[in-house]
Amino acid sequence: MKATSVTLSALAIAMVVATTAAHADAPKQDKCFGVALAGKNDCKAGAGTSCAATSTMNYQGNAWKYVPAGTCLQMGGTLAEHAGHAKPAKQS
Repeated sequence: MKATSVTLSALAIAMVVATTAAHADAPKQDKCFGVALAGKNDCKAGAGTSCAATSTMNYQGNAWKYVPAGTCLQMGGTLAEHAGHAKPAKQS
């Protein structure tokens, strides 16, 4: 019985280490508000919505989408929620 317990413990530790390493290698991303198309947001789309894919209009200022870190402002989005739904203007 002890051998099984030790084996299961070792397996659990190996899984935790592998999961932690996978997250450490994940590319950095920012939540970018106002760039998602209707129904294509990753999360948050205002009151009465549950989460992903719940935005009702293109470029909704209170809906965000994950983008590669450092690219949000360049594509015309914002890093904070904002009012409105104007098409983002790309910045160089």
